[in-house]
Amino acid sequence: MALFRGAKVALNLARANSAALVVPVRNHWNKDFKPGKYPETEEERLAAAKKYNMHPDEYEPYPDDGEGYGDYPKLSDEPVEMKDPHYPYDMPALKRNFNEPMHVEYVLRSEDRWGYDRPPKISLRNQFLTFVGVMSALLGSFFFFEDYKIFRPALPKQFPGDGKVHYTFESK
Repeated sequence: MALFRGAKVALNLARANSAALVVPVRNHWNKDFKPGKYPETEEERLAAAKKYNMHPDEYEPYPDDGEGYGDYPKLSDEPVEMKDPHYPYDMPALKRNFNEPMHVEYVLRSEDRWGYDRPPKISLRNQFLTFVGVMSALLGSFFFFEDYKIFRPALPKQFPGDGKVHYTFESK
């Protein structure tokens, strides 16, 4: 009986506090950042720049070439790892600020990806020469040591029919 009373009290508390559990969302929804149609007039361009929190001089949409980017802003091709690590970002782990638009290819430009704006540390020529040198050393050592057979040292196998006494059950 006490169990039912406790459940009834918990249910009444949950009903009374249900309004306090609902927290209004103060940030934007995903539908707010879905690209609209390509801006054709200056008013549409200004509205799109305001939508993405950009200055109208900085706002430039992707060209209308059928890719479907619409009014989404064309951002610089700077990878995340090339951004200043000492800048006080709102989200330091992602190097992003609040309401900052994301690049269309954000998945390719996150910090755990290869930054293709930076030249490689080792040129392709040096990589190729290193590969050829290592493979030549391995093959050369194989052909040089081919005459020296490497085997596991072991005694000859003992068979019962070879005429030798290998063990006995007699006590000494």
